[in-house]
Amino acid sequence: MVTCRPCTYRACPKPKLFSSSNQSCYYVNRKASRKAGLFYVAYLCGMSSSRDSMLARIRTALAAGPAPLPLTPDWTAPVHPPLPLNDLAVVFAENFRRIGGEFVYCESLVQLGPALRSWLAERLPLGQQCYVWEPALQALLTQAEVPFQATEADFWGQAAVGITSCEALVARTGSLLVAPATASGRRLSIYPDQHLVLARPSQVVAEIGDALRAVQARCGATLPSMLSLTTGPSRTADIEKTLVLGAHGPRRLSLFLLEDDAENAA
Repeated sequence: MVTCRPCTYRACPKPKLFSSSNQSCYYVNRKASRKAGLFYVAYLCGMSSSRDSMLARIRTALAAGPAPLPLTPDWTAPVHPPLPLNDLAVVFAENFRRIGGEFVYCESLVQLGPALRSWLAERLPLGQQCYVWEPALQALLTQAEVPFQATEADFWGQAAVGITSCEALVARTGSLLVAPATASGRRLSIYPDQHLVLARPSQVVAEIGDALRAVQARCGATLPSMLSLTTGPSRTADIEKTLVLGAHGPRRLSLFLLEDDAENAA
């Protein structure tokens, strides 16, 4: 049963809406099946509704004409502002430190030897080893009088530090591009708790694309089976948003930047 009558209900929240003759208040009292024991009451005030408001806004928008099209973007423009090409090494060092890396600059082997020996004395736990498997790095560290383990003896139990080279240094993100196509393989940059990279300023490039093109130019058709873009130490916050270092790789990432002509420097 539906009963309609003028707005005389005292609990009406908006009684002023019904002062004119073309508006009315509807009090709908609908009884459902007594067997189900349900009772529905709907109190509808005025002829204005959300549907009418929405349709009015649509009519207003259609009368105003179509919306202006957005500006066409320049797809050839760079996404990021250009980097200073003369200071790419400085930009890389700043971004590398910003993401949690440790950066050390050495102008010659005379500086590299003491700096690296001091680093190992501070960071290498007692009974642990520093592993170096690339022949070029072994010769360089031997010349700098830096001790290291050249074989895989007791690697799984004593590998606290792994020293490797890299393919390129990306100034934009402070990342290292590492490939397994060396004697270091994949293990030496992943398994040890601390990863130390020895690189040269000539390896610094502006963007990730430049680093990939450098690898392609150097390797030709025989590209490495994998390229790893390492940006800071290994970290995760999957569990309760708590940042944990070293969950999936090295807990500490360090880079020693040695000048290209360091072997000839006094």
